[in-house]
Amino acid sequence: MFSNSLTYSTQNNDHRMGSTRKTVSEEAILEEWQEIQAAQQDPAMFRPLYHRYYDPIFRFIFQRTADEVLSADLCSQVFLKAMQRLSGYEFKGVPFSAWLYRIAMNETAQHYRRNKRRRVVSLEEADLSSMMDEMEEGIDEKEKWDLVQALDDLKDQDLQLVEMRFFEQRPFKEIAHIMGMTEGNAKVRTYRILDRLKKKLDP
Repeated sequence: MFSNSLTYSTQNNDHRMGSTRKTVSEEAILEEWQEIQAAQQDPAMFRPLYHRYYDPIFRFIFQRTADEVLSADLCSQVFLKAMQRLSGYEFKGVPFSAWLYRIAMNETAQHYRRNKRRRVVSLEEADLSSMMDEMEEGIDEKEKWDLVQALDDLKDQDLQLVEMRFFEQRPFKEIAHIMGMTEGNAKVRTYRILDRLKKKLDP
């Protein structure tokens, strides 16, 4: 288990995801599955998928490293492994990006374990306010910093659930696929974490 290092920002960051995530239609997911099947037959057909998802995967990694050079290196490793494992990819009814994010999460975790470094978690004031609203807590400056400290004490998997749900605004279905759990389990675990955080803020 490695420790987390929360990077708290009150300003926008060029590498952060947008605050609103677009919903991917079922039709688009099925069309993408056809692209994946083509790439499974011919690796050269992987290029459109690479160009579509390079930037989102890079941003995903950057929020966990705050290092552009390292993020680019890890991102390259993600797509290399994706190509190597593509033949075994199975359609699960979610965007292909969920599978790539899972690889990216694992690659980032392995990097920190190998180097015994503290993992970065980037969050902004809006992230904290959103979480405080969800917990029906106040949002003054002291309480925000209390929440930052409470987040820093979370186990890594719990922090990743909070990170993807509240900092990156991901749907539970996608989070579940990335984390390798059921959608129901992802929901239950996330809200149990919020309950624990609330108790820490209101001892």
